[in-house]
Amino acid sequence: MSARTKTEPVTYVATIEAPSPIAEAVATRLEAAESPLAMAVTLFECGPGQIEVSAHYAEKPSRERLIQLIDGVAADGGVSLPRIEQLPAKNWVAEAESLRGPVRAGRFLAHGRHDRGKVPAGRFTLEIDAGLAFGTAHHATTRGCLIALDRLLKPDRPARVLDVGTGTGILAIAAAKALGGPVIASDMDPVAVAVAIENASRAGVRSRVRVMQAVGLAHPALRNTKADLLFANLLLRPLLELAPAFARVLRPGGMCVLSGILDSQARQVEARFRALGFKLDLRILLDGWTTLLLRRGSTSKVPAD
Repeated sequence: MSARTKTEPVTYVATIEAPSPIAEAVATRLEAAESPLAMAVTLFECGPGQIEVSAHYAEKPSRERLIQLIDGVAADGGVSLPRIEQLPAKNWVAEAESLRGPVRAGRFLAHGRHDRGKVPAGRFTLEIDAGLAFGTAHHATTRGCLIALDRLLKPDRPARVLDVGTGTGILAIAAAKALGGPVIASDMDPVAVAVAIENASRAGVRSRVRVMQAVGLAHPALRNTKADLLFANLLLRPLLELAPAFARVLRPGGMCVLSGILDSQARQVEARFRALGFKLDLRILLDGWTTLLLRRGSTSKVPAD
């Protein structure tokens, strides 16, 4: 899941709690706003049925403006008023990850640089530093994608892999290490692209992982690409919007792993992809988040460009 990020120091965070069904709508409103401009927007489960939405800003945002942005969503009830706090200028993503230990997802074991030497190296060991990008296995969305990949390795050996919204590059790196084939990874954020390239180099798979800056699949190098496996750990709206493009790029019988989906949104995503000829192979539920493993039918009608 790629968050909008910048290299400038983040000094303020606005936190809003909302019920799971509408938290993503709150996050989308904050992320899309040009004023105030969020440097990153994240969602984390903070209790049964409750999601904490955090928006980070380089300058102190207007509380009244934030209330105005979420007014239509807050009208449904259960949305807290924004809490704004000043933070020291530091990389809070990296800081948080340094306090967490290795995490396992199926056979995969992900860890940060601070745990190097404490875990055994191997085909399923992933050293990932977040930098200013999203994507470590500590979050349920990424963990769900790794578990889905682990399941896929048993019956299938996808030859060509795409990772859309790569963030830290963790899924592209995992696929390159486990499958040994080429992976194309894209992200709209140049900071995430740089972080993913660095992580791929550290993992020894830079020659197999090609990372490019692109919005979804909108890149000349992806125009005629066909994939056997596609990862998309995004949010609800881009998943729904990119569904036809995913159908075009996947070969008949190809698999896509979709995440960044709240449990309450899963049926909507499934319905969108079923209409394009996909069939559900696996549903993974973790901490209020759903990961879907879907197979493109061999007789699917591919949407025209």
